[in-house]
Order: sequence, then structure tokens, then C-alpha cells
Amino acid sequence: MIRRSVYCSAGLLLLGTLAMPVNAEGNAVEFKSITPKAKGRSAGPESAAPNYNDNAAQLDSLTPVTKSFDGWKRSFRETLIAEGINPEIFDTTLAGAEPDDVVLKLDSRQPEFSLAIWEYLDRAISQKRIARGRTELFKHRKLLRTLKGQYGVDGEYMIAIWALESDFGRNFGNFSVIRSLATLAYEGKRADFAGKQLIAALQILETGQIKPEQMIGSWAGAMGQPQFIPGTYQRYAVDQDNDGVSDIWGSHDDIFASIANFLQSSGWQAGQPWGLEVRLPKSFPWKLNPLNYEMSVKRWESLGVYSASGEPFADKTLSGKLFLPAGAKGPVFLVFENFEVIKRYNLSNSYVLAVSLLAESISHGKVLTASWPRSDVPLSRSQKEELQTLLLDSGYDVGEVDGIIGPNTRQALRAWQLKHEFIADGYVTVPLLELMREQENVSAN
Repeated sequence: MIRRSVYCSAGLLLLGTLAMPVNAEGNAVEFKSITPKAKGRSAGPESAAPNYNDNAAQLDSLTPVTKSFDGWKRSFRETLIAEGINPEIFDTTLAGAEPDDVVLKLDSRQPEFSLAIWEYLDRAISQKRIARGRTELFKHRKLLRTLKGQYGVDGEYMIAIWALESDFGRNFGNFSVIRSLATLAYEGKRADFAGKQLIAALQILETGQIKPEQMIGSWAGAMGQPQFIPGTYQRYAVDQDNDGVSDIWGSHDDIFASIANFLQSSGWQAGQPWGLEVRLPKSFPWKLNPLNYEMSVKRWESLGVYSASGEPFADKTLSGKLFLPAGAKGPVFLVFENFEVIKRYNLSNSYVLAVSLLAESISHGKVLTASWPRSDVPLSRSQKEELQTLLLDSGYDVGEVDGIIGPNTRQALRAWQLKHEFIADGYVTVPLLELMREQENVSAN
């Protein structure tokens, strides 16, 4: 689960003194932007493609495989007995089965290229999907109204999550969850986690409510139309239609209630927005890290942040932080607690933004005012590794050089940008990488 950052009051008090950023000598600094060279390419965020299957669970690593699959099954069977679980279902379901090669292939993927966030959003929030979402919102309006009364979650958010997770229930996978999780527990990259989910899946089957052949889902073990992993199913699945089964595969009552229950249990703030699009002033103090600071709308407004619609902020007491998915030159958002709640369903910021914007599009057709920097091209994995190496060689802590632009790399990049008096938005582009190469060559010579 995501832990919210806590910021000390002393740090917030300093914000009131920030206006135009200054250099070490106390003189005002105008931050530069990086523009591409004639032959340069630029990049989007590190990954717009979300992981649909984790539902905000923390994943463990595994140790190398040393046993045969049959040997692993015998060992895991002993674990089940120790956990007080009847191993009969496990034995029957996996009798004669071998690891699923398709699952292993999908688990080992390391794509060299990823979608830019605007490309991902174009697919996630297509006009066709918005139209279908409005149809489904109207079709299930009575049920969704009832669930809003129970859980405080607006219907368009349930519809949006349903749409992104399984395309309105039309595609939630056809893998055997037991075999997939057994494969991953035996030989996957997250064996410990998969083993725990396999135990949870067997506990679900042990109740007799769901049969093994009904328990189908994604290759990674996410089940049914809301794509709950087994542990999530145990905690949040709801039998809304009172038929004795929490049927997230076929019952709309149970599917929507389970999604709403997850969001409410994760801290959903009824009646509050997920966030809104904002604009930053030219004098925005980039020494203040927009990736970390959370403070009231009123405080953001005092720094010159204003609503992109031009309308006054509706509630200045809300606490939020800035989200710049494409850096300072793309749309900027002020996001609140419900954005973080959706992130507990899926850790990808791109996914959360897609759910939020799709929900708004379904309910009242809201569109962004700022444009995405569509001429930017995402860095390849090897280019990201090069950028991390350059930062590391320059004395910045990026953590592991893994081709993933995570929080450590973004913080290191911001520090580099501040040192060289660029807009410190932590946004990765090819022109920026080229500039870093030049700096490295100058230093080397």
C-alpha cells in the first residue's frame, strides 16, 4: 500500500518566503527550458502503461528455482497443511499440470520502449469508451445510486475503473488463476508474493462459493471484472445481491459494490474531487519540490498557482500536491486525497489520471485546456539507464540503474536541473539526455 508523505510545519513555513528563485549569490535566477536540437528527439514519462494486476499490494522478490515443479508442489503442499488448508483442491487443480510458459514469458517482459502518457490516455479515454461509459452509467443508475449512498463513491468512478480493468467486463483474462499463481510462485520474479496469493486463492475455493474452473483472470492472477488479486478479493469483495457468493465475474451488483468498498476502505473522501487542472506562474519557485510538497489550495494559490479554467478554487481548504506527468510544458494538476486512494487500486500515476479523467468525461464531458508535448518521444530503456548512469557518475543518488525513472531518479534529476538553472520538473527528455552527455564530455576533458 502507498504510504502518504508527511511534511513538517517548519518546511511549510518557509514557503511563504519563496517568490523568484535565487542563486547562491542571492541574485534572481530565471530558470531555462531545454529545447531540442535540430536532430534531437525528446522523451515522455518513464512508463504510461500501468500494472493492472497488483491492486496496490507490495511485492516481494524471489530466490532462484532449485526444485522441479513436482518437487515444488510437494513442498508447497506441506505449506498448505501447516496453514490449515486442505490441499485436495490444490492437488486436483494442478494434477499433471506443468508451469504455464505463456505466464513465464509475460512475467519476464522488459520492453525497450513504453508509451508516452498522452498515447496511453488517448487509448484509455477514447471517445468510444466515453460513450460506452455514459451508456453504462445510465443503464446501472439505480444500482450506482444505491452504492453511492452506501459507500460515498460516485458512479462514474466505479464505471471508469471497470472500463479500464476489463473493458466493461468484456476482457478479464482466461487464465486459470491457480495454475498462473502456481507458475509464478515456482518460477516467477515475485515468487513469495505469488505464493501468498495462491494460498489466498485456495482459501477462497475452500469456502465452496467459487469453483476452480470459475476462477479465471489475468496471467498474473488478477480475477474477474474488477481484476482483484485473491488477497484483495478476501478483504473487499462484496455479495451485494445476497445470493451467497461475491461474484466479481458475473454479477454487476457484486462487481460495482466491490470496487466501491475497496475505494471507501482505502480512504475515499465522499463529495471531494480527485484533483483539477491548474497553471503555474512563470515565477514558480522550482526550488520547492512539486513532487513532494502537500499543502492547502490557499497556500498553492499564494505561490501563483491558479485554476486552468480561470474560475476561483471552490474549496481552498483542501490539501493537495502538484502532479506534472509531462513536466512544466504539459498539463499540470493539483491532486487531492482521492487521487491517492485510486492509486491504492493501481500504483501507476498514469492509470490514476486515466480513471480520473475518464470519470469526469463520462459524467460531464470535461476536457483539458493545456496540450500535451506530443513531439516528445519516450526514452528507450537503454537511454534511461544511460541517464541514470550519468546522474550517478555526477554524484547524484538514483538508487539502482534499472531503466525505470522512479522517485529516486526524478529527485536526482531535479537536483541536476537546479544546479544548471533549468526548470526543475524532473521530466526526462532526449534533449536533456544529450545535454547531460555534453556536460559529461566537458567534465571528462
